[in-house]
Amino acid sequence: MKAVYRNAVSQYTVRQWCLNRLAQWSTPHSRQVVKVDGVDVHLTHIGDQAAKVVFLPGTNFNAATSLELGSALGERWPTMIIDLPGQPGLSSGHRPHNPHDGWYGRILAKVLEATAAREVVVVGHSLGAAVALGCDSPRVGARVLCSPAGITRLGMDIPLLACSTRWLLTPTVAASRRLLNLLTAPGHRASRTAAEWMSLIGHHCRTTLAPPPQPLAVLRRAAETTMVVATGEHDRFLGPRRLTKAVRRDLDAPLRALPGVGHLVGDERPGEIVNLIEGVLTRSPKAH
Repeated sequence: MKAVYRNAVSQYTVRQWCLNRLAQWSTPHSRQVVKVDGVDVHLTHIGDQAAKVVFLPGTNFNAATSLELGSALGERWPTMIIDLPGQPGLSSGHRPHNPHDGWYGRILAKVLEATAAREVVVVGHSLGAAVALGCDSPRVGARVLCSPAGITRLGMDIPLLACSTRWLLTPTVAASRRLLNLLTAPGHRASRTAAEWMSLIGHHCRTTLAPPPQPLAVLRRAAETTMVVATGEHDRFLGPRRLTKAVRRDLDAPLRALPGVGHLVGDERPGEIVNLIEGVLTRSPKAH
């Protein structure tokens, strides 16, 4: 198993940051830990624990970094946010050497079974979208994929590569903010809290690589459920030019380009994700 944290002190520091953020969150919520496949998976529930919407964050993110989106989702539907194992957060910090070879999909399926979730809308961002695609649970009623990894490889332009390298070498708050600003649409500025989080994980966590494309058979199977696929028009990792053909070819679905949005749609425009869920619910009798 691979560990995301550099050492025990690093794990404690990151977990305390997350626990403090959730403790200060004004939106009523509850926390739960379930053990599946030998790892602890932390769940944050907003509203009733019989979740209608399940949110899977992207690389380096979790429930504690998704409070605004969690509040927006919880206002409309009972929502569960899963801290993915092997990522910084409140779940286990360990993952297999090849977690995208079916492991993450099985983890999600077993979490849905353990919580008796039925006919849920699974919403995945980036890494979370790849996990959603890899899950074949009959408890999934529909999928909303935002800036989805797992379909094609991520792009990396020169400014983003240079900024990422500087952040890896010296993960200061200023370097973290510069990196986050590149991941958002022009005119959007990362918050101090987001920059502090990125600086924290830069010091205490090992970098996790982007997930590779899922096998075509996995993508075609996922496409049998109702889904909507969207990305920000300014997404530098997975923009419309990179995704449009691959989404049409492998998922037989159109790609929605979200205007004025970069890669971090949940931070920039949480209302856009709410709209995408509403749209998929109107199309999916099963998810209704």
